[in-house]
Amino acid sequence: MKLYDVKLLTITCEILTQKNIIEILKKHDITGYTTYEVEGNGARGLRGQGLQTEKNVKVEVILREEKLTEIIEEVSRTLFANFAIVLYVSDVGVLRTEKF
Repeated sequence: MKLYDVKLLTITCEILTQKNIIEILKKHDITGYTTYEVEGNGARGLRGQGLQTEKNVKVEVILREEKLTEIIEEVSRTLFANFAIVLYVSDVGVLRTEKF
């Protein structure tokens, strides 16, 4: 069994930003992603406990490294100043590279 190296892009953001993140992914021809609601505590306090608009989401995308830089640059340039966003990248291995 051979694993192929790809990247896992994880973006935790305000639920109001989820649509913007997905639009950026689609703009860069990324159609596969996973989203889920999350809660936690950070620089902007406890999140995910109150109103729907105060919730956070996590968006995870497995992709090839070639597309990663463009997406990170656009997210940081267009969204970091106005929204609570944590973005990080991990190395992961996959079996089916044709999916990514």
